[in-house]
Amino acid sequence: MIGHFNSWYYTPEGSILESLAATSTNGPSIIVYGLVLAALSFFITWLLGKPVLAFLKAKKIGKRIRDEEPQSNQVKMGTPTMGGVMMLGSILIVTGIIFIFIPLSSGKTSLWVPVFVTLACGILGGVDDLLSLVTNRVVPPPALGETRRERKKRERLSQRGLTARFKMAWLLLVSLAVMIVLFYFGGQQKVYIPFVTAGVIVGVLYIPIGIIGITGTANAVNLTDGLDTLAASTAATSFLAYAIIGFEQEQLQVVLLGFTIAGACMGFLWYNAYPAQVFMGDTGSLTLGALLAVLAFQTNQWLLLPLIGDVFFIEALSVILQVGYFKLTKGKRLFKMAPIHYHFLRSGWSETQVTMRFWLFGLVSAMIGVALASV
Repeated sequence: MIGHFNSWYYTPEGSILESLAATSTNGPSIIVYGLVLAALSFFITWLLGKPVLAFLKAKKIGKRIRDEEPQSNQVKMGTPTMGGVMMLGSILIVTGIIFIFIPLSSGKTSLWVPVFVTLACGILGGVDDLLSLVTNRVVPPPALGETRRERKKRERLSQRGLTARFKMAWLLLVSLAVMIVLFYFGGQQKVYIPFVTAGVIVGVLYIPIGIIGITGTANAVNLTDGLDTLAASTAATSFLAYAIIGFEQEQLQVVLLGFTIAGACMGFLWYNAYPAQVFMGDTGSLTLGALLAVLAFQTNQWLLLPLIGDVFFIEALSVILQVGYFKLTKGKRLFKMAPIHYHFLRSGWSETQVTMRFWLFGLVSAMIGVALASV
């Protein structure tokens, strides 16, 4: 696996990436470029932050906090949300810079896929964030003997954001498009298993597995985005892990994209540090989750995704277990509240303790994941 390029990633003679590939086994040239792009992405996100934050405040694009969330979160009501646009803008700008150094060739396909995912998921999350804003709408309580039309009207008034069914359908379509491109045009159809030298061909099963992986990871990161710094810090760690895996496989685009997205996450953390000035919203969380899964499937190391992004999957699993246990026991709860970061808040941990400990757990797991990808 190491030392051999996937044919999808070859570039024509004389290209910048070819010169990087030629020196990748003799020095850290690829990593140097990745680090430069990470720094560039950080500063672009940081520079975009102030005007984006000012715009969100001016338009009163503020976060709505659910009534059932812990009391410590209620003070965040109205904090600007949809801050993920600063990360998305940075990712697209830096990816455009990368495009300049790649001639028209099949190698561009590996960059067009993340660009498509960034735009498609960014639009979905942006619309959902705009529909989920704090408003002055008064929702009447259910009335005795209300007609079906009255109930439907009340439900429309109480609805915040896009319906879960619509968001799921959108993500499934995006995931399907991505996996068709990876399978039929990228030749991706296998998985690497730790301690197994050759990749295992999964054939056409690669497509449904990928659809589940991309959609599931997008929703998992979205569920994690509930506390200051939690989603962005753990996402940055996961993207860096896949950048290292891409370096070992000499998949240059994965290296550059991994560092670029990690840098954007770090730039966002400048404004998301406790107490947060802005939240990323679905605009950022859905996009980051989908992009992380895309890198996992591009490297064929998607089996390690639940380990490298374990915080996201633990958060999602806690919601599934909570809902299932609630239905099974007819009203009892497994956790004090789900996702699980709220459970620890209600157990007496401070917000910074939760986020720091979750990030440390995610960091160690990502290191183990990189190690397993290397054996």
